[in-house]
Amino acid sequence: MQQSVNETVELDPLDRALIQALVIDGRAAFSRLAEVLEVSDQTVVRRYRRLRTSGLIRVVGLPLGSRVGLFESWLRVQCAPDAALPVAEALARRPDIAWVTLNSGGTEIHCMTRARTRKDRDTLLLEKLPRTRRVTGISAHTILRKFFGGPDSWVGLDELRPDQIAALEPPPVEPGPERYALDEAEFALLAVLGRDGRAGYPELARATGLSESTARRRLERLRDLGAVFFDVEFVPAHLGYEAEATLVLTVPPARIAEVGAALASHREVAFAAAVTGSAALMAVAVCRDTDALYTYLTERIGSVDGVGQVELIPTLRSVKRAGMLVEGGRLVDPPPAP
Repeated sequence: MQQSVNETVELDPLDRALIQALVIDGRAAFSRLAEVLEVSDQTVVRRYRRLRTSGLIRVVGLPLGSRVGLFESWLRVQCAPDAALPVAEALARRPDIAWVTLNSGGTEIHCMTRARTRKDRDTLLLEKLPRTRRVTGISAHTILRKFFGGPDSWVGLDELRPDQIAALEPPPVEPGPERYALDEAEFALLAVLGRDGRAGYPELARATGLSESTARRRLERLRDLGAVFFDVEFVPAHLGYEAEATLVLTVPPARIAEVGAALASHREVAFAAAVTGSAALMAVAVCRDTDALYTYLTERIGSVDGVGQVELIPTLRSVKRAGMLVEGGRLVDPPPAP
């Protein structure tokens, strides 16, 4: 169901352990990672650089949309068959769109938007997309509540021992009730972290016009407030997960929270949210193969009380993941924003 990977990728247990460690804390110092993984600093640095330069992983720093007031929507864009890929690639070049996939026989595009203002979101939905040639239909679904995703990262790995996981886990964040308003320096800081979540403080200082010490304090404050999180992005096929699909679930309003919590507890779920529209919930499932996806649908989803109809939409190709373009199964940096 997922796109084929051009080259066979051999990830040994240390590679996989390093990926899992970065999922837990994407900005952990190399020395700390080496200590927990019980190898030398040089080994960790060498492994990380190989994984990153080969396009197998990216550590990215991202704003938590609900905390900083971004307008997040899930879009389903229907296209003529010969237009879907060019439209998907054009959408992927937009900095306000974080995820883009080709789905449903290659005629439907799914994408996640992150607009800074309501005007920016409405311009995309009401002006840009409707005027795009060969787009035959658009449905936009506002993300109402995330049950899994963002700081809750799906990894599909069990390489680390419980004590290693505990040693890396950062303190829990309990965001306050009010939204945090990012200023322009913080948006500039996040623009750098969106390309490289492990960017050093000298680079962050140059991008923001702040001193290194101020840039450090700003980033630490954003993390403490729950306004930014660090994600490790990779193509699941490299870890042996070949089947990805979107699930659209019809659930009575009184059961949305219960069903959403159940989805969040499923290992197969990489993202789950309550959305606007006729179906109350959407989720992204990642499985080893189509047989495992069938088992998940019939046994795990089928046993959740409150689920009515389920639409299963296969993912044929990832075009953009967490802001990173996907080319030949590898992650590459997006072009600079205009």
